[in-house]
Amino acid sequence: MRPSRFLPFGAALFSLAFAVARGQVTASLVAADASIQPGRPFTVALRLVHQAPWHTYWVNPGTGLPTAIAWTLPAGWKAGEIQWPAPQVLVDTTNEVSGSGYHGDLLLPVTLTPPAGLAAGTAVELKAAVRWLMCYDVCKPGHAALNLTLPVAAADPAPDPNWGAKIRAAVANLPATDPDWTLAASRDPKWIILVVRPSSAGGRAPLHPHFFSRDNLVAYDAPQIVLEDGQGGVSLKLAISPDAPAGAANLVGVLTSDNGWHPDGSLPALAVDIPFGAPSATRAPPAEGPPGGTKAGLGGTLLLAFVGGLILNLMPCVFPVLGIKILGFVNQAGHERGKVVAHGLVFSGGVLLSFWLLAGVLAVLRAGGDQLGWGFQLQSPAFIFGLAVIMLVFALNMSGVFEFGLAATAVGGGLQAKSGWAGSFFTGVLATLVATPCSAPFLAPALGAALTLSTAQSFAIFTTIALGLSTPYLLLSAFPGAVRVLPRPGAWMETFKQFMAFPLYATVGYLVWVLAGQLPEYGLLSAFFGLVVVAMGVWVYGRWRAPGASPARARFGLIAGVALIAAGAWTGWPRPPAPTDLTWDKWSPEAVSALRTDGRIVYVDFTARWCATCQANKRLVFHSDAVLGAFRAKHIATLRGDWTNQDPQITAELAKYHRSAVPFNLVWLPGRTDPILLPEILTPGIVLNAVNE
Repeated sequence: MRPSRFLPFGAALFSLAFAVARGQVTASLVAADASIQPGRPFTVALRLVHQAPWHTYWVNPGTGLPTAIAWTLPAGWKAGEIQWPAPQVLVDTTNEVSGSGYHGDLLLPVTLTPPAGLAAGTAVELKAAVRWLMCYDVCKPGHAALNLTLPVAAADPAPDPNWGAKIRAAVANLPATDPDWTLAASRDPKWIILVVRPSSAGGRAPLHPHFFSRDNLVAYDAPQIVLEDGQGGVSLKLAISPDAPAGAANLVGVLTSDNGWHPDGSLPALAVDIPFGAPSATRAPPAEGPPGGTKAGLGGTLLLAFVGGLILNLMPCVFPVLGIKILGFVNQAGHERGKVVAHGLVFSGGVLLSFWLLAGVLAVLRAGGDQLGWGFQLQSPAFIFGLAVIMLVFALNMSGVFEFGLAATAVGGGLQAKSGWAGSFFTGVLATLVATPCSAPFLAPALGAALTLSTAQSFAIFTTIALGLSTPYLLLSAFPGAVRVLPRPGAWMETFKQFMAFPLYATVGYLVWVLAGQLPEYGLLSAFFGLVVVAMGVWVYGRWRAPGASPARARFGLIAGVALIAAGAWTGWPRPPAPTDLTWDKWSPEAVSALRTDGRIVYVDFTARWCATCQANKRLVFHSDAVLGAFRAKHIATLRGDWTNQDPQITAELAKYHRSAVPFNLVWLPGRTDPILLPEILTPGIVLNAVNE
């Protein structure tokens, strides 16, 4: 459940009488000073001791409820708000992010201000009703009535011998601003870019920085991309929460670092409250290495690029012309070794130019995009899906499902026959782009990698691929007699080509895995179906346009193949959720109780990914404008119990209603003790009748 929806119901939830097992979380009040001085503010702290692995929650909990203190103080006293320490990312038993909060021995400081008229020599009893939510594999509300008695003294108070130093250390480590760090933020409808730089050069980069949004503007459970700028600064790309407050003008929260923000490792979190500015003013400089990497990482990438260029020469449409082209150089140069080498260099220049042109086009396209580069576009589901489609098409080509550019190969063969320096140069240009269509599957990964790097790094990668492709020509130009040691073209080349398809299939699998963390379940399912339709389109194209096909058959293959590929891309293309989509919170008995106490209609959907009927129900019912309109108008709360993995709590809930399978939907109406049980197969009319009853 999300805080924006459930915080108003915290008091109702906490008012329920629940038995709290001892040892899970114990609470007490402790003071920083041994006495009270009239009129002088002092600090007390709520101490929460968590039994491992239980946790409680921060002021913006994500999923859960924050700890609350209700003070009962004598007349004239004032109590401040809880001063929240830097939180931690909380994960559930399935290792999914479940919120923000605390483990271990926790101190929550609060400033109390006594009236100036307190009489010295008396004692004051401070009372507080404390309520919290503690969770591990289940969640339980906890509460305690606490009191603390302190003497009043006219002299300056001495630190409490047990808690004075500990509370002051906790206060010193609270999130705070720091002049040694400069922060700036920008946003668009979906993303926030937070740029953090040291005020002076040579600063130490933060370790594993993480931003916690205080007002729920940033999605607490979305991955945060962190990129170093090589000068001690970092940039974070943050997903905006679907429950974000409308019109937020500032980014408010805390930014943590595992190695602290001070050189000595202190100050675990920076307090953040900065207005949003123009994106260009907050864009981080590109890192010197590849995303998340170093110069050594770039060196490894260049090595792989060079090997990839060499491998291009082993493709069936490239290798057979290798020896022929070198012998052509020899014949054109009249067996003069210097001229043979010169022809090889001119040919290599043509190869280099063709790759530089490709890198230049890519740089121009990137310059026209918004925030392309630094790896941030890898957070774009559309980019990831498009890259997966390209990789899949090329992998199917290498597996022999269809062939690239058979007509273009013939054109390249004519270019191979040209003579003179111009012939060698343009053969290098056009043989790369036209006469060697088998290179396309290897250029696709290079394009994908180049989109994640700076312009200079992209040019370096394309240059290295070109050098790898042209190196055999240079070597054989210098030593033409080595042509005799080349293996004969044969069936082994086709086997090698098909084998090289499997790394591309693995890349498609990886990209789909990335999509799984970016898309809702329907979006991911659509992406899978889209890739299947794309594969079918490629198969139709290859099947009906095979060598020897009649013109009519070839035209059908072209039209049907392109149509299916387009349909697959349209089917799987990630789309932002419609603004009328409902927000489903996690089901729990406590959530139901809290919402019913507030008098709301509660709709509960028990479902599972492997349940085809469940998916059909959701697709039919919750894409209905009438249903969505009714749920919005009646402010109906929606909870979802996901039974994809075994969940004893959901199993027990189903058994209460004599059910042992999903789908199972029910509606709690205000004033009724029992819910309305809905049938397994739903229609918009069935759901509307239930919520309108």
